[in-house]
Amino acid sequence: MQYPYMLNYLAVAAGGAFGAVARSLVYEWYAKSGNDHLFPLPTLTVNVVGSFLMGIGWYCLVEKSLLPPIWKDFATVGFLGALTTFSTFSLDIFRLFQSEQFVEAFAYMLASVVICLLGTWLGYQGIRLVLNG
Repeated sequence: MQYPYMLNYLAVAAGGAFGAVARSLVYEWYAKSGNDHLFPLPTLTVNVVGSFLMGIGWYCLVEKSLLPPIWKDFATVGFLGALTTFSTFSLDIFRLFQSEQFVEAFAYMLASVVICLLGTWLGYQGIRLVLNG
């Protein structure tokens, strides 16, 4: 079924609103811990969780088409696009470099890429296994 473009934009906007609130809640949860040494864990958390959910979403919404196509826009572009954040990831690395924490910056970069890719793969493989037995 073909949806009017405006409906797709509304789905992206709605998903984005939920994703932005979810990201804010994760950052707030870390802030309430009172541990200043958790930087940059909030960004890593939302990116890993988002990558895992992207793997699930790709399999369910694109490869298997378990829901109408508009849900792909809501979930992947909207919700996961707002939940995850490359710009904050970049700022985190910049801040580490600024404070001359070079080892931490490179470790964070490497860990983020590897763990996020692993998260996407695990989400994809996990849901595939669950749905296909």
